[in-house]
Amino acid sequence: NGSLRAMDTDTEVQPTAPVGTAPTGPNAKEVNTMNTANTTTHTLLRAEGFSCPSCVNKIEKQVGRMKGVENVKVHFASARIEVDHDEAKASVDDIIAVIAKAGYKAAASAF
Repeated sequence: NGSLRAMDTDTEVQPTAPVGTAPTGPNAKEVNTMNTANTTTHTLLRAEGFSCPSCVNKIEKQVGRMKGVENVKVHFASARIEVDHDEAKASVDDIIAVIAKAGYKAAASAF
């Protein structure tokens, strides 16, 4: 929820395994210990063809279903679409294609 809480300073901190180590033992599962950089891209698109606020829901739903898309926000009044996505999984062209399939025209925008 974004709020900060005060920490209980009397709480004992339990040690954890060093970064990059995998659990061991009979119940251990294989884990990916590779550190990866944050690959989220924030893309701003301008859209055409909005006729009513229900267009917002249609685009948000279709784009939001795409693999690699973390967040979608459609602004009806300004016809802007903001998308947070992993470029390797959902390129800007892929997003524009999904918007076109939903019946709207979109293009990348600088603002």
